[in-house]
Amino acid sequence: MSNPLLNLTSLPPFKQIEPSHMVEAIETIIQDSKVAINELTDKLKPDSITWDNFVKPLEDINDRLDRAWSPISHLNSVANSDEVREAYNACLPLLSDYGTEMGQHLGLYNAVKALNGKAEALNLDSVQKKILKDDLRDFKLSGVSLSDDKKKRYGEIQKRLSELTSKFEQNLLDATMAWHKDFESEDALDGLPESAIAAAKQTAEAAGVDGYRITLDFPSYLPVMMHANNRELRQEVYTAFSTRASDQGPNAGKFDNSDLMPEILTLRHELAKLLDFEHYGELSLATKMAQSTDEVMSFLTELASKSKPQAEQDLQELTDYAREQHGIEELHAWDLAYYSEKLKNERYSISQEELRPWFPENQVIKGMFEITGTLFNIKFREREDVDTWHDDVRFFDIYDLNDQFVASFYIDLYARRNKRGGAWMADCVGRRGTTGDVQKPVAFLTCNFNGPVGDTPALFTHDEVTTLFHEFGHGLHHMLTEIDHASVAGISGVPWDAVELPSQFLENFCWEKEGLAKIARHYESGEPLPAEKLERLLAAKNFQSAMQMVRQLEFSLFDFKIHSEFDPANPNRIQEQLDQVRQQVSVIQPPEFNRFQHSFGHIFAGGYAAGYYSYKWAEVLSADAFSRFEEEGIFNPKTGHDFLTNILQKGGSEEPAELFKAFRGREPSPDALLRHSGIGQ
Repeated sequence: MSNPLLNLTSLPPFKQIEPSHMVEAIETIIQDSKVAINELTDKLKPDSITWDNFVKPLEDINDRLDRAWSPISHLNSVANSDEVREAYNACLPLLSDYGTEMGQHLGLYNAVKALNGKAEALNLDSVQKKILKDDLRDFKLSGVSLSDDKKKRYGEIQKRLSELTSKFEQNLLDATMAWHKDFESEDALDGLPESAIAAAKQTAEAAGVDGYRITLDFPSYLPVMMHANNRELRQEVYTAFSTRASDQGPNAGKFDNSDLMPEILTLRHELAKLLDFEHYGELSLATKMAQSTDEVMSFLTELASKSKPQAEQDLQELTDYAREQHGIEELHAWDLAYYSEKLKNERYSISQEELRPWFPENQVIKGMFEITGTLFNIKFREREDVDTWHDDVRFFDIYDLNDQFVASFYIDLYARRNKRGGAWMADCVGRRGTTGDVQKPVAFLTCNFNGPVGDTPALFTHDEVTTLFHEFGHGLHHMLTEIDHASVAGISGVPWDAVELPSQFLENFCWEKEGLAKIARHYESGEPLPAEKLERLLAAKNFQSAMQMVRQLEFSLFDFKIHSEFDPANPNRIQEQLDQVRQQVSVIQPPEFNRFQHSFGHIFAGGYAAGYYSYKWAEVLSADAFSRFEEEGIFNPKTGHDFLTNILQKGGSEEPAELFKAFRGREPSPDALLRHSGIGQ
């Protein structure tokens, strides 16, 4: 059978893709790409180069590789197997070598320089000029100007980092899947909501065992921590979860990321030095909105100083409550979520579990489409004739109000074995102009929620609904772009600390009465969320928000410090630096065995290295952007249109600071974020 990955011009035929196709496709396309690029750069002379004879054919070449790699990478995340993993890992060094070679390709570099020098003469527009400026920056960051020996070392580092970060993620997936606890009777799960017990029974059945099974997948882990009356069970599950892929816990040393982290940090530091940066933090900021390490550190420490007093108050309230109402003299890490949920219920008479019946999957999706359709003048149609990687996956097309096709997306909502945890959006196909046409974007939207149980549809917590809206915000950023240049269309070319703006912005509609009216309907009766539950949900919005704020700041500061204060003579300071950050900003000190860093995939396996602060940075932008909707009406068509045209459609074609100012009419202010979080009010 021919290889379906070699010449993808439509959606990936997932059921035809075999692990044996993956390496062959990547090897073939890389070889073809090298030949095509060399031919292109050899024949182009500086005086004859134009946008159409250089950039457009280069986009065609790059798109072929992107189209093949996207389903391979996606299958590794959502349908992992030994064979897929082996093929995926075999592709990584090929891609790393190719990326390094192209980043240091003098023919390409000289062609970009020549075209940039002719930008005015050729009447290139502002978007084209920005692309060339970004390309020249990226060539520098790829080591194009380095000596040959340093170029060689650059390539070695990149290849090794690719291997290490992939291994980190695989260790985490294996460690998560390796642990479970089975129960013969549901009595052992006393306190857990019916939905969690039903899910535990279904998980056991799927594994071919009787009774009930708890795993470390988040939809299984979290209900135990929040609701299990058995304190020892909570301790056991917390210990297993917080020691994943480490030298501690029930599988100590088995999937251990301990040695990978210092090597990753060492190589990132060496890479930064090769490129004449002081440290990796500086290198990271070369492509971000923030201008300096001092600016990032000041931003984080200022938020911490405003949040910590209230966080300390939140913790004291919880401590007093657990002692006075439940006789708990000392709160342990495995007690916090449990007693927080009890206090929240007592104070507001509301719980995540109680709300599930009002958030059935189909209603949530229908409401989300209504909200975004109203805001951005789009509509959605589900298709069932699309090849997918699992029967749970759904597929939708987006149209404008004139019935013109805009984009498509896959949505994969449920947790399952061999699927990595968390939630994310990834691009399947990017938008770009082609000969006489426009290639329309396609997105992957992935979550890890509990699926249907028996005849009951999938019922989401309000937190899960917010997560879905977050990822859909990323998706809309990718899909609603009107930029026809691949490198700055959608989320491409958007600085990492601005890319969370649309996602966090969309979350706000989950907290508005008018938004919730569209999302929440009881799965049996179709009744809207009762007024008293709605009021209690909104009243509880900022419960322990300061504690949550300092927790995120702890992650952000830890990430930035280990990258910007790295000492190659002492690479094993990770735990020490984490402890220092916790002393500075945290109000909760976890137990000594906690190895949070060993599962911090965002920075050791994802794209957030020296960039986790981006969540808070973008949260300032998103809260301030939404404050305009609060002032003008959350479904105000003009405000929605302005957000669409100034933010979503523009992608990476302009600097985010300028796009924000065009939408908001001023520089961003942190006041809205603090107000939305109920901090310092």
